[in-house]
Amino acid sequence: MNYKMIVYILGKMLGIEAAVLLIPMIVSLIYGENCFRFFLITSILLFICSITMTRNKPEKAHIYGKEGFVIVGFAWILWSLFGAIPFTLSGSIPFYLDAVFETISGFTTTGSTILSEIQSLPKGILFWRNLTHWIGGMGVLVFVMMLTTLSDKNAMHLMRAEVPGPDKDKMIPKARENAMLLYKMYFVLTAAEVVFLMFGGMSLYDSILHAFSTAGTGGFSNRNTSVAFYDSAYIDGVITVFMILFGINFNMYFLILIKDIQNIFKNEELRAYLGIIAGAVFLITINITHMYGSVLKAFRYASFQVASIISTTGFMTADFNLWPEFSKCILLMVMMIGACGGSTGGGMKVSRILMIIKSISREVKQLLHPKCVCVTRVNGKKVGSDALRGVMIYFFAYMIILAISVVIVSINNYDFATSFTAVLTALNNVGPGISLVGPTCNFAFFSPLTKVVLCFDMLVGRLEIFPFLMLLSPSLWRRKF
Repeated sequence: MNYKMIVYILGKMLGIEAAVLLIPMIVSLIYGENCFRFFLITSILLFICSITMTRNKPEKAHIYGKEGFVIVGFAWILWSLFGAIPFTLSGSIPFYLDAVFETISGFTTTGSTILSEIQSLPKGILFWRNLTHWIGGMGVLVFVMMLTTLSDKNAMHLMRAEVPGPDKDKMIPKARENAMLLYKMYFVLTAAEVVFLMFGGMSLYDSILHAFSTAGTGGFSNRNTSVAFYDSAYIDGVITVFMILFGINFNMYFLILIKDIQNIFKNEELRAYLGIIAGAVFLITINITHMYGSVLKAFRYASFQVASIISTTGFMTADFNLWPEFSKCILLMVMMIGACGGSTGGGMKVSRILMIIKSISREVKQLLHPKCVCVTRVNGKKVGSDALRGVMIYFFAYMIILAISVVIVSINNYDFATSFTAVLTALNNVGPGISLVGPTCNFAFFSPLTKVVLCFDMLVGRLEIFPFLMLLSPSLWRRKF
């Protein structure tokens, strides 16, 4: 284990966070807010840590997969711990654990909040809160790789440990160029949403913040009632479309760039993702039409909430806590499925669900026809036994973490729907749950133990379980590689 290189790379990452904190500081200065000094203090602290950790570059500069996982896990923890400091220093979130919860929720693009009053917070603080979504959506490490000069070999180990989904294929050979390309597409889509939202009457500030949240599929808003505040069918429609777009594998946008449109339509994951959205919207629209008195109005709210939940964004235009149980069950199902692999969305990922379903189908065929040679294919490609094994192990690890977390959270003695969906929404990086953690509620009432568990779940869910679990393995630290 190359500990010196791990410390060196983490130091560079803290230096990047120090620079990033100057952005909300500038926003605070523009609006004449005193909280600019809290961003400055935190930034200086980070610069000192960065300089200390990167003073001497290690002679052995290469890292491997194991170091990549360690760096990724610690980077997310450190960015969250330092990123929470301005919230507490400014008094916006007085208790540091609550500030850490809010920051982890931001970077992991979960969108769960402990805040009940949001609109009265300083604009610089709200800007930082939503900027964490934008950075975390594509990934802290991908963001850092775009801005630093890590070697391609080292950078690729980090990228493979962080990019969500079972498919880790590169779009182009060089890791830094890959990161740059991802962020170019990411930035263009974000900027496009800002423009469309401004056409709908949103201010530039509000448009940027909501575009940050949509792009990162996070769901933080600078309004107490989220997107419902605007009560605009146009704004609902724009955000609905962009939530769906950011839930699509970014490889699809790369195929558009190289004009390989044919393979886009052949992509099974994309077809399944859009099919699930269409089916869920249709069923919920029928189920809630009587509540809104109009099919069009029911469709507007159903499509927004389905897009919000399956993309794991978590915005709200209607209190789906009040919807019929059938609609809430459908939302829970799409919450577990999540977005596409290689997107900014969370959840189990559509690609994994496809592999599981096709594996079950293969086993049934094998039982019916023992001599049949059955092959599992996704997007026309054979899925190897190692890939299927990885998906199954991920699924069982997911269920075990979900079960243990629900048991611990149940110590608070709240109803099952609250305990279960609080964990589910944290693990899938969605945001709102059902019952006491519904779309109009927050997570402030939970005990410190529960908040720690939910922070763990948010990090585990965003990093696809294993990079973070590796940090808890004693053998990782005992073995000499």
